[in-house]
Amino acid sequence: MAYVSAVAFSLICTLFLWFFDNDFNIFNSGNASLSSFFFIAPWILLFMIPALTMRTLAEEESSGTLQWLFTQPIRISEIIFGKFLPVPVVILFALLTTFGFIKTLENFVSEGRQLDYGVFFSGYLGLFLLGCSFAAIGLFASSLAKNQVAAYILSVFLCFVLFYAFESLASYNLLGSSDYFVQKLGMQVHYQQLLKGIVDTRDLIYFAVIIALFLGLTHYNLESKK
Repeated sequence: MAYVSAVAFSLICTLFLWFFDNDFNIFNSGNASLSSFFFIAPWILLFMIPALTMRTLAEEESSGTLQWLFTQPIRISEIIFGKFLPVPVVILFALLTTFGFIKTLENFVSEGRQLDYGVFFSGYLGLFLLGCSFAAIGLFASSLAKNQVAAYILSVFLCFVLFYAFESLASYNLLGSSDYFVQKLGMQVHYQQLLKGIVDTRDLIYFAVIIALFLGLTHYNLESKK
């Protein structure tokens, strides 16, 4: 599943950026930039990562092995990290497969000009942090659901709300001065800051808090089941 997901991520991005005739195609944009990649990649991860996490705990519970795990000399925190850590590894592997995009862009840069590698670094950092946040949310959803399908749907919904819904709600200007704080609750504004090449500690702390929050909620949920 891990290898299939990583290859599928790379293949979908490659088709949209280099082959399909659409607005994301780099040849159509005329710019030696990966802005199209950094736009579509979060949406692919939003659907891919819940598929990786939906089985982690939901399948354990449906098959009855979760109660067996509780009887072993293993702390709940160890169970959680054992389920969580492989997903960031898969995300990292999937992102590494797209580094060839940067090498390809180097062939299209005018002589005497260079690519902005700093923006590429912060963009990839943002994608990795976003993916880890989706993984923590997916693990939490899997701890709540009784089966894999329910875990997947709940995970996609929660990821969508945190990534896009807060930003969309703030754009309607319904809450006056509070719209700024509503926007800051969502992932998208923090991700976009990293896409600008700005590695702000506040954005890094935000993603760390999201990951810790949902892993903590997963721990609490497993404790209650135990």
